[in-house]
Amino acid sequence: MTRLAHLRGLLQSLEVTDATEARHAADCLALAAAEGDPFGRDHWVPGHFTASAFVLSPDEADVLLIFHEKFRRWLQPGGHVEPGDPDIVAAARREIEEETGLVDIEAVGSGLFDVDVHEIPARKGDPAHRHFDARVCFRARSRELVAGTDALAARWVPLGEVSAVESDDSVMRAVQKLLARKG
Repeated sequence: MTRLAHLRGLLQSLEVTDATEARHAADCLALAAAEGDPFGRDHWVPGHFTASAFVLSPDEADVLLIFHEKFRRWLQPGGHVEPGDPDIVAAARREIEEETGLVDIEAVGSGLFDVDVHEIPARKGDPAHRHFDARVCFRARSRELVAGTDALAARWVPLGEVSAVESDDSVMRAVQKLLARKG
């Protein structure tokens, strides 16, 4: 199965929780059916897929956030899908390791946790475009972190306190899903 077919399957089985996520999921499915390589960094119109992860602490009380170098805010680990990534889940795992040093993690659930589509401003010769972010949920078996590529810092934040850090609406929407999952 190709990684695009794999992603289409994950998108089709995603359980959306609100109208915003339903719109993002529909946009992701449309991109998956578009011409060209929707994983390619140079797929500018309308954009390309990225992979990110919401990583829970071993006790699932905290979520891992990085202080992103370019965006200057606390976000989940994630980034571009590389040519060698066999699928979106592997891409998310690689990003976690690169940005936080965590490797001892396990997937929570069997598919995508969330999707988000957001605007990326023009910079350094790249035109403005959108990132179609496929998000996977993991649980860490350790709390040991080391900030790596794109991350000026990495830390565990209690789920109920994420709103107090400089983040964005897409992170808060996902955190609300994590809190609802906990009951």
